[in-house]
Amino acid sequence: MAHHVVVMTRQGCSSCVKAEADVERICDELGVPWSTADVDSDPEWQAEYGDHVPVILIDGAEHGYWKVEEDRFRRALA
Repeated sequence: MAHHVVVMTRQGCSSCVKAEADVERICDELGVPWSTADVDSDPEWQAEYGDHVPVILIDGAEHGYWKVEEDRFRRALA
């Protein structure tokens, strides 16, 4: 099954920049497509994820937030 990763981010969020860099490095290595979405662009996302950005979603399901736990992230994509 092909996975897709989304990083829910926010402008001016230094943790988001770090998480995006980690996701980009790992996903590029594994050949997994990924993208970002601005949590503040949608009121529902803001309500659901606003206090926890960055939030990492794998196939639409919340995988984790605040940072990428690399070993756990790699296992989820294996």
